[in-house]
Amino acid sequence: MTATPRIPPLVPDEQDARQRELLAGVAVGGPASNIFATLVRHPGLFNRWLPFGGKLLVGKLPARERELLILRTGWHCRSSYEWGQHVLLARQAGVTDDEVDRIPKGPAAPGWSPFDAALLRAADELHADSRMSDATWAALAERYDERQLIEVPMLVGHYHMVAMTLNTLGVQREPGVPGLPDGHG
Repeated sequence: MTATPRIPPLVPDEQDARQRELLAGVAVGGPASNIFATLVRHPGLFNRWLPFGGKLLVGKLPARERELLILRTGWHCRSSYEWGQHVLLARQAGVTDDEVDRIPKGPAAPGWSPFDAALLRAADELHADSRMSDATWAALAERYDERQLIEVPMLVGHYHMVAMTLNTLGVQREPGVPGLPDGHG
């Protein structure tokens, strides 16, 4: 992560009417304001991206499982912003602090249920190979329907894109949002 933003968040005095309208529907000023106030500098893209990202946050995957996938992706991408924001969301979704601490250790770490380990493996395989193995697919297919199976790579791929954008633009964490563990950001 860069020490300062390459493109800073747009402050209210700099926003035009369209940017203000686009930001009116999101929690600017809240715990995740910097991402939105930065990306709204490209209003057309922001307007198309926000509904897609929002749909993934209320999609077919259970919230806890979605957050495990996002946190593992944020870890792989070394996205301090993505990690910190989703630690907060993961806790709300029932992910324990012990589980958050275990995510960097991966699916082979002791303590994961077989299904949680398969979710982390899915994120690992998608990150490394841009596809899930047959064994991981089969493990997820034991519980997930087709919509959920489609959503897993879409979610991981989306959060890769978000992490790349956050890391490249140097979007800074808001006060009180945790960074990556072990000094990685």
